[in-house]
Amino acid sequence: MNKTLIAAALGCAFGTLPALAESFTDSAPVLSVRPVTERTPVNRQECWNEERRGYEDRTVTRQDNGAPIGAGTVIGAIAGGVIGHQFGHSSGGRDRGTAAGAIVGGLVGNQIDRDNADNGPGTVTEVERRPVTREVERCRTVQEVRDVAVGYDVRYRYGNREFVTRMPFDPGRRIRIAVDVNPVADQPPPPPVYRR
Repeated sequence: MNKTLIAAALGCAFGTLPALAESFTDSAPVLSVRPVTERTPVNRQECWNEERRGYEDRTVTRQDNGAPIGAGTVIGAIAGGVIGHQFGHSSGGRDRGTAAGAIVGGLVGNQIDRDNADNGPGTVTEVERRPVTREVERCRTVQEVRDVAVGYDVRYRYGNREFVTRMPFDPGRRIRIAVDVNPVADQPPPPPVYRR
């Protein structure tokens, strides 16, 4: 006797036929697709430009006209005044000697200041602060609630029946389905056929 017939006979006796089950894939037309959404908080960046006023430091080099009085000028004037005071013989001579010594000492000290400047004699480097206006980009995080698709309810037809399933994506016009073919377990066995 054939082994398949024996398995079928035993399957009928116990109500199942797992050996004869078969599955395959097919496609079915999609009747409708409805997105399933949830309200979800979403963060987004909101940016804009605004004008900001500030200061800018600029280095300026200019010729020295001798107007600023440096430490060398002051020290030279004091030293010249002391020395000039020592050489005057009368009270009026001492006053004139002190004044002449202060003037000569101040001139010598001023020249020393100019010669020791960073950029050579006769030039002065200064830092100026000037007002400026700049465009600055500002951003902030804004939270808003959006409807986000979390799945799709798909209605399709296979054979003469309609089915609904939930999918993580929109399948388009047709949907692929898995078909399992199994015999019904609770059906009575067919009556025996007698041959003559």
